[in-house]
Amino acid sequence: MDLQPALEILRARAPFVPELAIVLGSGLGQLAHCPEAMASVSLPFTELPGFPNQTVLGHSGRIIFCELEGRKVLLQAGRFHYYEGHPMALVTASMRLYGRLGVPMVVHTNAAGAVNAGFAVGELMVLSDHINLQGTNPLIGPNVEPGLRFIDMTEAYDRDLRRQLFAAAAASGQSLREGVYLAVTGPSFESPAEIRAFRTLGADAVGMSTVPEVLVARHEGMKVAGISCLCNLAAGILPQALTHQEVLAAGAEAGQRFEALVRTFVRALKS
Repeated sequence: MDLQPALEILRARAPFVPELAIVLGSGLGQLAHCPEAMASVSLPFTELPGFPNQTVLGHSGRIIFCELEGRKVLLQAGRFHYYEGHPMALVTASMRLYGRLGVPMVVHTNAAGAVNAGFAVGELMVLSDHINLQGTNPLIGPNVEPGLRFIDMTEAYDRDLRRQLFAAAAASGQSLREGVYLAVTGPSFESPAEIRAFRTLGADAVGMSTVPEVLVARHEGMKVAGISCLCNLAAGILPQALTHQEVLAAGAEAGQRFEALVRTFVRALKS
């Protein structure tokens, strides 16, 4: 995928080089409608060559440059998913663009199912690590320089950014979980047997995004943090079917707490 035309448009429209990018996952997009975002530069994905329309409910598909809590921030409202049939080059394209734009760090957020039976719907979980069960890796193929051919993933999620997220939670009167995120392709929800297997592997939450973007963000040299909104209990924990509407509703319910956490984190951010 040739990203140069999209990068030229992004550079031309960007009013500044962001200090931080925040990817807003399913149900967590209300930050993109805050007063600062509404009075800012907003660029629909479709204005970037090679970027199609969003197809998933809860993803508006916009890149927003705004001043948030005194910081120059890029908000990405929505993302592309592998389960939509998109190639990994598109799923991760925004991370390549932000890396070349000079963005030093990114916070990825998503909606996830709680695999850890001790976690509850509506809680926020800081990602400490991940397990990639999507069956592929976006770094397969010719190496995209200046990234290293073999990147170290010992600390995929920056330890200091995680510490700052916990400090922001305490300052905003919240508690956070911390755990391992497991990525599958979807779009089907997981079976109870799969959830039992994932729990044995050490997963605390499961979702259908984020990991490919994290791999490419790290390849681009960006620091990464991750937050999951636990929007449902994974299959087999409760005797009921799972729905996407449940995910969106739980994300919306957690929206105010999520925004308070992000604002406090951004206000006190140390690079």
